[in-house]
Amino acid sequence: MESNFKDKELYQMAQKRIKEIKGFYIHLLVYVIVNIFIFVGSSNILTSKSINIEFGHLSLPFFWGIGLLAHWAGVFGPNLFMGKNWEEKKIKEILDKEKQQRSQWE
Repeated sequence: MESNFKDKELYQMAQKRIKEIKGFYIHLLVYVIVNIFIFVGSSNILTSKSINIEFGHLSLPFFWGIGLLAHWAGVFGPNLFMGKNWEEKKIKEILDKEKQQRSQWE
């Protein structure tokens, strides 16, 4: 009975993780498509031989890119920087320091 509960819980966690990853990739795809249209529309690349890009046209991709980077960090970042292994190592380190301090006082 307990293993079924754990399996169901793990399955739900995996589903949630997949939704987070899928959401990020949809966000990335929309970012690329919208910015391609903005770049093509604002640069007059189709009607002239020169490319004229102003800062105003680059501000949207820049600031949206910061938001996209934050979305990436929310989806993939925690496992890269402070994942489960980091927590376990930190707990072990703190416990070892506590043991050393207690042994010095005894």
